Amino acid sequence: MSFSELATAARAAIAVDDMDVLFDVYTRIVQHVRDPDGSEVWGEVLDLARDLSDEASQRLARVCAAASAAASEEMRHLIGILELKIVLSEDKTAVRTAIAADDMDVVCAAMMRTRRTADARRGFDEWHYLLGKVRELSAEQSERLARSCAAAFPAASDLDQHCLLILVSTVAPTLPILVEERRARLDSLSNHHGTRSLSVVDLALAQAELTAGRTLTPEVVAVYRREACDRYSCGGVAEIARQCPEPVVNVGEQWADRALELASTAPEWHDLLAFARTATMGKPNERWERTGRALLAEVAAFEQTVLSLLELVGRPRTLLLRQRFVGDLGLNDEYDPFNADAVRGLLWLLTYRPPQPTTARIVGGLVETSLRKIKGVGPRNPKVANAGVYALSQLPGEMALGELARLAATVTYRGTLNQINAALAAKAAALGVTRAEIEEMAVPACGLTSVGEARFTFGTASATLTVDGTKTVLRWFTDKPVKSVPAVVKRDHADEWKELKAAVKDIEKMLTAQVERLDRQFLARRTWDFRSWRKYYLDHPLVGTIARRLLWKVDGVVCGYSGGALRDLTDNPVDGDVVELWHPLGHSAEEILAWRDRLEHHTITQPFKQAHREIYLLTDAERRTGTYSNRFAAHILRQHQFHALAAVRGWRNKLLIDADAMVPPPVRELPQWGIRAEFWVEGDRDDGGHADVAESGSYLRLRTDQVRFYPIDAPQNLANSTFRGGFRGQAEPLPLADVPELALSEVLRDVDLFVGVASVGNDPTWSDGGPDGRFAGYWTDYGFGELHQTGQTRRDLLTRLLPRLAIGPQCSVEGRFLHVRGSRHAYRIHLGSGNVLIDPDNRYLCIVPSAQTPAPNAFLPYDGDRTLAVILSKALLLANDSKITDPTILRQLPVTA
Repeated sequence: MSFSELATAARAAIAVDDMDVLFDVYTRIVQHVRDPDGSEVWGEVLDLARDLSDEASQRLARVCAAASAAASEEMRHLIGILELKIVLSEDKTAVRTAIAADDMDVVCAAMMRTRRTADARRGFDEWHYLLGKVRELSAEQSERLARSCAAAFPAASDLDQHCLLILVSTVAPTLPILVEERRARLDSLSNHHGTRSLSVVDLALAQAELTAGRTLTPEVVAVYRREACDRYSCGGVAEIARQCPEPVVNVGEQWADRALELASTAPEWHDLLAFARTATMGKPNERWERTGRALLAEVAAFEQTVLSLLELVGRPRTLLLRQRFVGDLGLNDEYDPFNADAVRGLLWLLTYRPPQPTTARIVGGLVETSLRKIKGVGPRNPKVANAGVYALSQLPGEMALGELARLAATVTYRGTLNQINAALAAKAAALGVTRAEIEEMAVPACGLTSVGEARFTFGTASATLTVDGTKTVLRWFTDKPVKSVPAVVKRDHADEWKELKAAVKDIEKMLTAQVERLDRQFLARRTWDFRSWRKYYLDHPLVGTIARRLLWKVDGVVCGYSGGALRDLTDNPVDGDVVELWHPLGHSAEEILAWRDRLEHHTITQPFKQAHREIYLLTDAERRTGTYSNRFAAHILRQHQFHALAAVRGWRNKLLIDADAMVPPPVRELPQWGIRAEFWVEGDRDDGGHADVAESGSYLRLRTDQVRFYPIDAPQNLANSTFRGGFRGQAEPLPLADVPELALSEVLRDVDLFVGVASVGNDPTWSDGGPDGRFAGYWTDYGFGELHQTGQTRRDLLTRLLPRLAIGPQCSVEGRFLHVRGSRHAYRIHLGSGNVLIDPDNRYLCIVPSAQTPAPNAFLPYDGDRTLAVILSKALLLANDSKITDPTILRQLPVTA
């Protein structure tokens, strides 16, 4: 029999009151319950059974009980579902009897009891069934039931009052009964997000207000709209949201509140915002663009106004929302999902008008704001970020191209980074250049008129801007140098001053991005013709401040910039045709030390380690293992810190969660070498198999294992996320001896960096071994053990640096430690972790560095080593330990006689 025939047979069995036949039809249907059509008929038959008379229900229940004894476990479960539908509860019988007797007071009381039972059991099937029954009442009965509810309302509990409001809203939505009480209950939602909140107030209350022709408050409308954006919301929520076209965007966000002010006074802005909300596709199509351009023609000063709105996106909410659950601390940092589509639409519309001087900067900033991480959630809104990238890709001019290039170096969220890369690739193809060349061409001068310098005039005042590393220095002048911004600038040149401050931020963000881009060039195998290199690097107003602090090879001759020219070690000028970035691998120790001396002599601080760059050569142990390195195995890393750092260094990595799913290892692809590197890690569990996880289910910590290399197109390795059996795949790893030395060295340097930054052994507060003391042994071994190459580099540097420091006579470098002699005690600072011991009894001294450790007041030959800065700041503190005032440190120091 077909499903429709089975449904007909069920109805026929009920018509002739044959419960045996009805049960037989039911058992046939449930055999196909996984079929969508079968499931639909199953639900229909269950509804028919629920409407049986009391006597018929009892007979069907006896048939079910008799059949269950010999049924399979699965069939017993399905029979049990039928039994639940036909069970004759006291409340169900009472409601039916009261309706038959036309006693609305009893109906009211019985419905309240049913709701209480449903709340206690978390099962609302019977409640909804009886609610359907009261919907069938006549208009006169409905009014009497509503008045019975109103009479019972004042003395009812909060739970019962909610039930009474649902009943009135269901049977008499347009009658003036309990209206104020209903609106007050709805208004209690005003500061809810939506998701996980609407169970507090039944949908019937909102629908009743709309049916009665009244509007909901903007705050309540926003709740239903946000809930409707959730993929798991019910259809009723979406229907209520659909019936609420106003306000045009949700209240509660700074940009939206300002937009609503515009919409209230300018109908053309109202229409434009309503249209912007339709930006739900991946990118605008021709029809969307045509409509958008027509609406833009009606709006004055669109560019300036919309940029002022976009600058407000992501600012603190004007209406704070209640946490959805305990620990939901990032709720008010999330974008309103309903408003997010309007933001996307405004970004798309922006591409149909000529760009303003600030357009690229504001859009690029919004991309970053939208990708800012929220604990337990992830990026704030990648869809808005992607819309920003699309806008930048469509905007003409070097500023938009420059923002794309900057974002390519700083964005780590994979989806958005892919969009950025695609946009740059398209730009490069259009210009007939390579992707690397377009990134070089895209870097703007940001207002600098010569390498690292600019001058600005504000009437009788002026300012000079000088680049210092990745920061800028502003100096002000009137008729003489002044220490702060002259009053005349703030008073008469406020707009120009605002623009200068924005330019300073642009320069610093772009410098950071370019440093990170150049630090990744060692594996790019790039060469430049000399003329192009001078244009885009050495003489570029912004990039030149970085390039002039690096070492280069011109026609094979190593050189650096000093005295206005490129010079070799013997100070001879260098010129040539082909330029490449210098790497110390393959050069003698004498040559490397000579370049270090020269850089220090000229007090040149390199933007990253180059002359002091660590070199990682194959060890004997790695020659024995052959295809993998265990050099950085058995470490414990903080997963989220590792994840962020891996993305910055160009690795593709997924956050590991404690779930049964297949996951790849962290991978860095090296297309110029035709290989990929894998760093095998796994989620940390205790001996009992328990894992510490975040609210999202992601592991808090990882355990490190092997580093391997494969052909770049080799099949992917995968592991179950519980890591039973490790990583598996069909590909054969490359022998380490066959991996090019530079690729091996740079990959292992990355892994050393991951361990050095993300290891729990770096945490000075973990001297107790962390959770349950499980990591005490590892923390001690890492915090005071043998040095990896990074620590050895610090040791070599400090040996050279100490004689120049004021505290130099009190310090010495011995083995793994920097020894410091204070007035109270002698100390040892580990050069790998920065942890401190008090001599002579090796007592641990916990000094927690601040999030922003100040740069030491001493020349350092390279930037970017925060641990070195921490070590020097601790050394300075301990050398002057008689001046320590921090009570948390003083309590740890032994009392001296």
